Amino acid sequence: MMGLVWSLLGILAGGFIALQAPINAGLSRDIGFPVAAATASFIAGTMVLIVLAFAMSRMQGIPIAWGGPPLWMFFAGGCLGAAYVVSIIILTPKLGAAATMAFVVAGQLLTGLTLDHMGAFGLAVREISIGRVAGAILLFAGALLIRLT
Repeated sequence: MMGLVWSLLGILAGGFIALQAPINAGLSRDIGFPVAAATASFIAGTMVLIVLAFAMSRMQGIPIAWGGPPLWMFFAGGCLGAAYVVSIIILTPKLGAAATMAFVVAGQLLTGLTLDHMGAFGLAVREISIGRVAGAILLFAGALLIRLT
């Protein structure tokens, strides 16, 4: 049952990303500069996350261990997120929302397969199988069909 809940949450998160792309692209169009739109998006997200982090930490009685992770981890995720948001702001008006999301998901899948295979960042090792490769090929083919038709 929880597997279904997590799967549905993943679909919901994907929907949020698809909504974020044209909203931020419109913000960029109105502001006139993609990086400024990404900045506004991150400021809003940061404000929401600060409130959520402290509220949830307090409600659950779990202290936030700010000193635990290495310093680079505090920056790497944010930098990758910024690159992603700026990229979708630029790509969505050029490719359309569906094609942009298809290529983004294809890139996520390729990277995810690689990270799983290597067991990177403490992930459990999940070998690359014929089924996983076939799924990736089908996803790439779907992304191309969405873009080219």
